[in-house]
Amino acid sequence: MGVCSHSALTSADSRDARPRAILRRSLSAALAVGIALSPMSAPFAQARSAPESFADLAEAVSSAVVNISAAQTVEDKRPGIPSLPPGTPFDDLFEEFFKRRQGQGGEETPRSPAPRQQQPQRRSNNSLGSGFVIDPSGIVITNNHVIADANDITVVFTDGQKLKAEIIGKDAKIDIAVLRVKPPKPLKAVKFGDSEKLRVGDWVMAVGNPFGLGGTVTAGIVSARNRNIDSGPYDNYIQTDASINKGNSGGPLFNMDGDVIGVNTAILSPSGGSVGIGFATPSATLGPIIDQLQQFGETRRGWLGVRIQNVDDAIAESLKLGSARGALVAVVDDKGPGKPAGLRAGDVILKFDGRDVKESRDLPKLVAATPVGKAVQVIVMRDGKETPLTVTLGRLEDSEKQAALDTKAKPSEAPNRSVVQRALGMEFSSLEADVRKRFNIKESVKGVVVTTVEPNSAAAEKRIQPGDTIVEINQEAVSRPQDVANKTKALKDSGRKSALFLVANPQGEVRFVALALD
Repeated sequence: MGVCSHSALTSADSRDARPRAILRRSLSAALAVGIALSPMSAPFAQARSAPESFADLAEAVSSAVVNISAAQTVEDKRPGIPSLPPGTPFDDLFEEFFKRRQGQGGEETPRSPAPRQQQPQRRSNNSLGSGFVIDPSGIVITNNHVIADANDITVVFTDGQKLKAEIIGKDAKIDIAVLRVKPPKPLKAVKFGDSEKLRVGDWVMAVGNPFGLGGTVTAGIVSARNRNIDSGPYDNYIQTDASINKGNSGGPLFNMDGDVIGVNTAILSPSGGSVGIGFATPSATLGPIIDQLQQFGETRRGWLGVRIQNVDDAIAESLKLGSARGALVAVVDDKGPGKPAGLRAGDVILKFDGRDVKESRDLPKLVAATPVGKAVQVIVMRDGKETPLTVTLGRLEDSEKQAALDTKAKPSEAPNRSVVQRALGMEFSSLEADVRKRFNIKESVKGVVVTTVEPNSAAAEKRIQPGDTIVEINQEAVSRPQDVANKTKALKDSGRKSALFLVANPQGEVRFVALALD
């Protein structure tokens, strides 16, 4: 379970001699030709040296780190032992039989002269994790997955003190929870630092309760920043090689000043144990959400009202972007704030509120961190020109509640007469009732359906499948198979190398696909 073998450690250690030997040879060569290697001229002269010990730091912060014990107590729905009148023949054998059926073994219980009644039993599912105090009055931070659906949470301090905790608020999207305990006296607390100042190679220290052993300190460096591990829309993890194991979840990651710059959340490991790849949610991401949870008991994220996708080189060429950048708007929500502000499908968002959008995953984090109701400037690329728009943000949580209610599709009009057309290695048909039924296409989907795709075509490489519907080509709607052939031919004749298709799957989810016209 994640423990390195002795042979692996030996192999890693055996490589140390070679770099040292190379370094010695390099220094000798430099001195031989008269190169002065002064401390100020060395490229790493300004780097912060490794600490001689982490003892002072560990002593200063460890008492603010706690163990979280969470239990979900549920009613046991299994049938109890049937009630029998006292003195019934074979009473003991009957009771023994039912105990064994329920997995209670042969353990006897004292007989009672009163009739035995079916009693509701309860059992607990326990989980262990870590947390830390950020306010002496009793505010504790941990991961959402540590407490999950628990209704019985106990916070255990380093001095052995145990306090029941209540949940102030929690957020599954960045896996954070805020708890409150009521201590008899002020608690030792730690504060958040600025994770944006972290550099790859900086020393960090993790404190937690791995494997339920008690407070444990591990140290390492920042291996990478802004890691995306596909765990959610706001992935922006600090990667560290400080050992993070089961039970470390929810514990703090400290910088050398004793400030919390991240909350240990996940590891990447084939065995479940630490292999030197751990991830912490940065304090810059956590700060606004923790403030909202403390103030409102819930999150209040900004909402732009668009569905986006990444821009690859082919899409960038088809839109004359020059290079792959920004977030491509695939859908604009009819009820969202982006619609009245003038955002359109096919726009590429390059800047949001003065900050560059380098790739699509940057945008959700920027929007979510912006206050609800704020009017922000959005710069989009449209028709080869940068266009400024002003959007007043809505609230994401309101949109999610509304989306859950809007489940009924509107009836469609009568379909057109069937026409079949072929282009770019695909065969197209109009959306008749029998075609919709054949591919199970929602009534709300409009356009031209793809009925066949050649296996080695460009469309197949871009994962277009029979049953997909072409909604637009280069931001112009298509409604007949002949439209597809005409538009692709016109683009090719004008010297364009690719065409931008807006493609909907049978459920109505859309994406942009750039297809070569050769």
